[in-house]
Amino acid sequence: MKHLLSIESLSAAEIQALLADAAVMKRERGRHGTQPLQGQVWALIFSKSSTRTRVSFEVGIRELGGQPIFLNASDIQLGRGEPICDTARVLGRMVHGTVFRTFAQADVEEFARYAGIPTINALTDEEHPCQILADLFTIREKRPGPWHEKVITFVGDGACNVATSWVFAAGRLGFELRVAAPRGFQPSPEVLRRAGGRIHCTEDVQAAARGADVLYTDVWVSMGKEAEATERLKTLQGYQINHTLVALAKPGALVMHCLPAYRGKEIDAETFEAHAQTIFDQAENRLHVQKAILAWVIR
Repeated sequence: MKHLLSIESLSAAEIQALLADAAVMKRERGRHGTQPLQGQVWALIFSKSSTRTRVSFEVGIRELGGQPIFLNASDIQLGRGEPICDTARVLGRMVHGTVFRTFAQADVEEFARYAGIPTINALTDEEHPCQILADLFTIREKRPGPWHEKVITFVGDGACNVATSWVFAAGRLGFELRVAAPRGFQPSPEVLRRAGGRIHCTEDVQAAARGADVLYTDVWVSMGKEAEATERLKTLQGYQINHTLVALAKPGALVMHCLPAYRGKEIDAETFEAHAQTIFDQAENRLHVQKAILAWVIR
């Protein structure tokens, strides 16, 4: 039994294996030779709203032979103050695995420790491993070649969960990661220390974009940060992916966004639509990668 709790917890070999499995899942969709979740019931516990993560996991579980049960945290005793460890020990006796989307990374880790069933982190405030695995798969699919030759630039809130998972991915796979963010919105020194690798943080967004293979952004106001919206929008105003920034990147560079996108903020509408094929391929790939993750954690 395995868990998928963070990118940091994965080895380079495990990441590469998951990407290879995702390619098979995509190629064989609708005609899988085996259904590894046959006869299994999986709980999806979501304390945060979701479109892509929820749908990709529900569809993925069904396509691999299992049955999903969606549990909004406010509808179960967890939302009324039941300890994580007690919810985990109950579900561990009734279902075969859990996909958990919540606020604190410690909650997902505690759940995995007490449940005794495969547990997948579907997003916390600290990491978003499933998203980054889908992003890596999309890059490999569209721009094959050695990871160490690639330059990926993250623009915006460099301290958010998506950026943190990118930092750990860079440390594992060896690509150059540039984080263009205002001071105070950059990865913490502790995260950078733990990740290692070729990671460069700067306030100079144009320098970070120059010659990049991938330009990547996320929303400026993540879930749970709504009270900071006014200040965040003001501080991050100059950290937008637009035509000027794309022109600095390598010719044919990928522009990626994990969605939902707020046009006119982290990316302008024209640039978003010009690169919509990549962005929505990226969204679709969530399904294929989630299926690879589901199959991997039960081996």
